[in-house]
Amino acid sequence: MGIFEPFRAIGYTTSSVPFSVQRLGTETFVTVSVGKAFQIYNCAKLSLVLVGPQLPKKIRALASYRDYTFAAYGNEIAIFKRAHQAATWSSHNAKVISLLLFGEHILSVDVEGNLFIWAFKGIEENLTPIGHVMLDNNFSPSCIMHPDTYLNKIIIGSQEGSLQLWNISTKKKLYEFKGWNSSICSCVSSPALDVVAVGCADGNIHVHNIRYDEELVTFSHSARGAVTALSFSTDGQPLLASGGSSGIISIWNLEKRRLQSVIRDAHDGSILSLHFLVNEPVLMSSSSDNSIKMWIFDTIDGDPRLLRFRSGHSAPPRCIRFYANGRHILSAGQDRAFRLFSVMQDQQSRELSQHHISKRAKKLKMKEEEIKLKPVISFDSEIRERDWCNVVTCHMDTAEAYVWRLQNFVLGEHILKPRPENPTPVKACAISACGNFAVLGTADGWVERFNLQSGISRGSYMDTSERRSFAHDGEVVGIACDSTNTLMISAGYHGDIKVWNFKGRDVKSRWEVGCSVVKIVYNRLNGLLAVVADDLIIRLFDVVASRMVRKFEGHTDRVTDMCFSEDGKWLLSSSMDGSLRVWDVILARQIDALHVDVSITALSLSPNMDVLATAHVDQNGVYLWVNQSMFCGASKVDSYAKEVRSVKLPSISSTKGSQDEDSDEPIVDHPQSKDAPAFTTLDLQIPDLVTLSLLPKSQWQSLINLDTIKERNKPIEPPKKPERAPFFLPSIPSFSGEILFKPTGSENEEAKGDNVEDTRIKSGLAPSQFLQHLQSSAEMKNFSAFTDYIKSLSPSTLDMELQMLRIVDDEEEELESRPELLSIELLLDYFIHETSCRNNFDFVQAVIKVFLKIHGETIRCQSRLQDKAREFLDIQCKTWQRVEKLFQSTSCVVAFLSNSRF
Repeated sequence: MGIFEPFRAIGYTTSSVPFSVQRLGTETFVTVSVGKAFQIYNCAKLSLVLVGPQLPKKIRALASYRDYTFAAYGNEIAIFKRAHQAATWSSHNAKVISLLLFGEHILSVDVEGNLFIWAFKGIEENLTPIGHVMLDNNFSPSCIMHPDTYLNKIIIGSQEGSLQLWNISTKKKLYEFKGWNSSICSCVSSPALDVVAVGCADGNIHVHNIRYDEELVTFSHSARGAVTALSFSTDGQPLLASGGSSGIISIWNLEKRRLQSVIRDAHDGSILSLHFLVNEPVLMSSSSDNSIKMWIFDTIDGDPRLLRFRSGHSAPPRCIRFYANGRHILSAGQDRAFRLFSVMQDQQSRELSQHHISKRAKKLKMKEEEIKLKPVISFDSEIRERDWCNVVTCHMDTAEAYVWRLQNFVLGEHILKPRPENPTPVKACAISACGNFAVLGTADGWVERFNLQSGISRGSYMDTSERRSFAHDGEVVGIACDSTNTLMISAGYHGDIKVWNFKGRDVKSRWEVGCSVVKIVYNRLNGLLAVVADDLIIRLFDVVASRMVRKFEGHTDRVTDMCFSEDGKWLLSSSMDGSLRVWDVILARQIDALHVDVSITALSLSPNMDVLATAHVDQNGVYLWVNQSMFCGASKVDSYAKEVRSVKLPSISSTKGSQDEDSDEPIVDHPQSKDAPAFTTLDLQIPDLVTLSLLPKSQWQSLINLDTIKERNKPIEPPKKPERAPFFLPSIPSFSGEILFKPTGSENEEAKGDNVEDTRIKSGLAPSQFLQHLQSSAEMKNFSAFTDYIKSLSPSTLDMELQMLRIVDDEEEELESRPELLSIELLLDYFIHETSCRNNFDFVQAVIKVFLKIHGETIRCQSRLQDKAREFLDIQCKTWQRVEKLFQSTSCVVAFLSNSRF
C-alpha cells in the first residue's frame, strides 16, 4: 500500500451512449452512462440519485425498468437491481450495440446481426435467452424500436438504409421497407398510429406510414451531419424534435410541415438522445459534450428556453487547484470553461459565468464557443472573495489577464493589460498573500504588478543592473510571491531566476539553472522554490540563501506539474511517463511512486493533505485520491512503497478502490511467528492515542448509573387491588374468599425465566451466551467478537450478566474449584488486552467500573486473581497517564491562547 490510493472521479455527467428514461409514479428518472459506470438522475431537479458500480468495459447501451438497470458492455449484459449486480447475460459473441425494453422482455442486438430475447422476471434463474433471431447477412443493424399497438413486432434499421419489420414471437421477418439509400441513425414511434420518424445520415428526416409503406413528409437539416436523435411531443402539440451531429436541435411543426425553431449551440458535441417528457412541454437532451439539458416550451412564440442542466468539461482540464478549505476545486479546461467542482456534493458544481454568452452569441450571430475566452493556461487564487475579485487567469495567446469573483461565480469587471502600448501574450500570474495585488509575466519577459481592487497598474519590474527594460530576456514561465509581501520570484525560460523586492521592484538576487525552465512552484511556509527544467531534474532552492538545497531525479519524460503539501514537507510531481512521485523534502528522497495508464497533466493537494486531485490526458473529469497515511496511522516512511507501483484510475463510484478490484497480484498469507504476542493490536490504532467505541453516550453512562436509574424508576406506592375486576380477566377461587387473578402469559414467562436464572446461578451449569462468547474469544485469542457482542447488549442485560458471575457462598464447595473464578479471570484477561490496545476506551472503562463494583471483594480474597489485577493496574495507569498528559498539554495551550492579547 502506498500513500495515495484511488477514491473516485468527479465532473462526469454523461458519455457517448443514449440515455434511458422511465417514469415511476409521478417522477421521471433518466439513466446515463459515464464510461464504465452508470448514473441515475431525478428529472425534477436533475439531482443525482444513484451511482452504479464499475464494470470491466465501457457501457455501449442502456435500458431501465423500475429498480432494474440493464447495461451492455462488450459481449455481455449486466443486470443491476439499484446498485447491486443481480445477474449477467453472456450469450452474445460480438459487441452489443442496442437494448430495447419490450414488455417483460429485453431485446439485445449485436454488430453481427444476432438478436436475443431475454426474460427478466426471475433473473437469478433465467440466465439464458428465451429466443434468438439471426438477421440477414447483408443487414447491419443500427437502431431498434417498437411501433405502438403492433403486438410482438419490432422495426430494425440498418446501416445500408433499409428497414425491416420482425415478429419476435414467430421469429419471422414480415416486411422490408425499401429505404432511402442512406444509413439509418435513429428511429422513433409517434403518438399517431402507424407513423414513425426515421433519421438518416444524409441529414433527412422521413415521417413514414409503416402500414401502407408511404412517406408522409420529409424534413432536411440545414446543418451538415447525420440525424442522431428524434422525439415526438406527447402534450398535444404537433412537434418533432431532431438532433444532429453538429449539436443543433431543430423543432419541426408537423401540422404546418415546416421548421418552427432552432436551438443553435444546444450542445458542443453530437446529440445522442432526445426525449419529450410525458404530457409535459419539456424536452430533455444529452450529448457527447458531457452534459444533460432540459428545454421548456413556454414562450409566446413557441421557442424553447433552457430550463435546467447538468454538465462537466467537454474537453480535458489543463489546470486544477483546490480552493479555500479544500471542499472545492477550480478547474480550467480546453473547452474554454472555467469551473468550480465540489468534492462533497456534485450539485454544487458549476461553471463560472462569462457575462451573457448566449445573448451575445444570438445578437452577433456567432457560436458561443467563439465568444468565450480562450482556454486558461495558468491561474492563481486567494481567499478574498467577499472583498473583491480573488482569481486571476491567463489565457492562451491573449495579451490580457482576467479577474473573477467567486462569491458571485462571475467574471470580474477589470481586465489587466500589461504594457498596453506593445501587448504580448500573458504567460504567468500570481496573487500576493494579502490578496491585494496580482503580478503578471508576458511572453517577451515583461513583469508588471496590478491592484486587484481597482485594476490599475502599480509598476513594472525591470533589471536595471543589466540595463534592460524587461525583467527577463525571454518568456516568463513562472511567478511567485512570499507570505509577507517582501519578495517576488520570477523565472525566465532561458534558466534565469530572479528574486525581487516586492515593493521597491529591484533585483535582490539571481541565479542560473543551466537549462530551460519549464515550471516553478513556491512554498510560502518553508521558503523553498521548486524548479523543473527540460533535463527532467527537479531542483529545490532556498530563496533567502539563493542556493540549491535539494535535487530530485527519477522522471523519464516531461514533468507536467508539481505541488507542495501545505506543511512543506512533501513535494509531488507528475510526468508524461505516467508516474506520480512523492518526494520527502526533509529526507531528500522519494517516499512513494505510482504509475497510471493515462499520464497526469495537472495535480493539486488539498490544504488538509487528505485528498489529491489529478487531471489526465484525454479525460474530461477530475480524479480524487485519498491520503492513506492520515487514516491508517502509518508514521514511518519506510513502510511506503519505494518502487513505482501500477495503479488504475479511480472509478466514478467510491465503493471500492479500482486497484483492489482489478489487481492481479496474489494475496499472500503471512504466517504468525511463535514469538509473536498472543493478542495482536489493530494496525489502524494511532500511536499514543485512544480509540473510542462510537456508541451513544447514553449507553455506557446508563451502565455506570444503573442503580440510580432503578432507584429513580421505583414506584412511589404499592399497586392497589382493583375494587371491581374487569369481566375479561380470568380468576381462580381461594380459601379466604378473595378473588385471585391468573398471571398473564408474559408474567408466567418472566417468573419462569427468573427460576431458570436462579437455577443456573446456583448450579453453575448451562453457561449463557455471554460466557460462551467469552470462552470462545479467549480460545481464539481474539476478543473483537466478544467486544461486538457486549456492545450489542443493553445496559441492564450486561449488568445482569456480570451479576450472574457473583459467587454464592451458600454451598460447601471450595472456592478454588468454582467455575465463576475462571470466568472472572478471563474477564481480567479481556480488560488487560483491550486497555493495552486502547480500543473502545470509553465503553471498556464503564464495563470495568461495574465489574470491579460487583467482583472487587472476590478479587481481593483470591490470590490467583490478585496477580492479574496488579498487571491490569499497571497497564491502566500507563494508558491513562499518557492520555492525561495529552489532555493537560492541550488544556494549557488553550488557556494560554485564550488569555493572550493580539
